Amino acid sequence: MMGQVLIAEFSKLRRSKVTWASLAGLSMGPLGIALFMWIVREPGRAASLGLLGTKANLAGLEATWPAYADALTLIVGIGGMILLSFVVAYIFGREYTEATAKNMLALPVARHRFVIAKLVVAAAWWAVLTAIVVAEAVAVGFLLGLPGFSAEIVTGMIGNALLAAAISYLLVPVVAWVTVAGRGYMPPLAFAIAMMALGNLFGKTGWGPYFPWSIVPTLVGMVGEPLGGLPVGSYVVLALTFAAGVGGTIAQLRYADNSQ
Repeated sequence: MMGQVLIAEFSKLRRSKVTWASLAGLSMGPLGIALFMWIVREPGRAASLGLLGTKANLAGLEATWPAYADALTLIVGIGGMILLSFVVAYIFGREYTEATAKNMLALPVARHRFVIAKLVVAAAWWAVLTAIVVAEAVAVGFLLGLPGFSAEIVTGMIGNALLAAAISYLLVPVVAWVTVAGRGYMPPLAFAIAMMALGNLFGKTGWGPYFPWSIVPTLVGMVGEPLGGLPVGSYVVLALTFAAGVGGTIAQLRYADNSQ
């Protein structure tokens, strides 16, 4: 039965344009980084094209592999938190906006199977996006010919990007919970924006590594110096957040009424 539910959930994405839109959105990240790297390296030519090469230099950006690696981790981490919220809101919320929730809730299938299947779809979706964008970033970095290359920097860049992607995914079950409780797209998106704001706020305090939505900004250095690694407490908080989100979503669907 679980296999059939998974097949059904993956089949829903077959003709969806959202998957391609999400790939296009995230894949712009490495290209945007490359543009700023080029501006720093060629400020005169960039200025002649109307680009603000001087401001890019004043921002302290360096056209090197270490700086490129940090920027990619930032794109995958922060971009992932935003994009994954949209992805999960779409996967769970479309049942209500397309009036198919009544079919899902009426099927003789344990409702927790739908939650697990949808989260597996989100995980697979995010894994493919991350793999493509990281591969794209490595290729773009080589094409730029950035100085400071070493195998350790590239493997570290890939590892940090994957870690940021994994942390972002551990937060999405809470977004799923808000989606099924709000029965649509708007509540989870508003929740995601609010959590991003709170994450930025708490990231500037000593609680950053222990507030779920501050962990990625703190890790990638968005609200301070990048961390060399996360404390054990951060992983405990992430695990508890993931478990609470999954449990809350299952409970919400299990006791939900069919109002359509």
